[in-house]
Amino acid sequence: MNEFIRVEKLFCSLNKVQVLKNINLVLNRKEFVSLVGPNGSGKTTLGKVSTGIIKPDSGNIFIDGKDISSLSLSEIGRKIGYLFQNPDRQIFAPTVYEDLSFALKYKRTPTDIIEKRVNEVLDMFELKHLKDASIYRLSQGEKQRLAIGGILLNDPQYLILDEPTTGLDPKRKNDLSRILKSLIEHVGILLISHDKSFVLEHSHRIVELRDGSIIDDKKN
Repeated sequence: MNEFIRVEKLFCSLNKVQVLKNINLVLNRKEFVSLVGPNGSGKTTLGKVSTGIIKPDSGNIFIDGKDISSLSLSEIGRKIGYLFQNPDRQIFAPTVYEDLSFALKYKRTPTDIIEKRVNEVLDMFELKHLKDASIYRLSQGEKQRLAIGGILLNDPQYLILDEPTTGLDPKRKNDLSRILKSLIEHVGILLISHDKSFVLEHSHRIVELRDGSIIDDKKN
């Protein structure tokens, strides 16, 4: 497998509390890795540090062979799609369509291509009937699907998904499962989750964190 993210000897504190301790981890392309562990073990912090959202105290992080310190957040964002636990943090446009099309318009993508790609995502996540709906009228599950769809429109090479099954009913969870299984042919995925059945169904590897340290990294 081709290495995409490498974390070396990483330590990270939040509010003067040590959250991550001597983390060493390699994440590969076309590999589905799940990060598990109890609340407070550092899972979300590790995901955010790996994308430059949080700065570590010490250690090294490489993304696609480049030191993360040499990359801007926008450069990292073009390589890694990050789904926050709370989708409200990344949904901001007035309507579903405007939210999905925003990044493509920013890149000055031709209008016909924007229309085609946004409609593909609307179909994929069964949001077409909500195309012109206000984002404030969406359910938690609809917001989650919208956020994931927006990430995919950026064509990331790697996905970090923090609790993506939250708020999804069994049908929507099955839909997400189908989408992730198709994506793993093209991207790497790090899933942060407490959903044991979802983790076991999808993972090539399961990494367990406890008290800020990796205590297990095994094939599934």
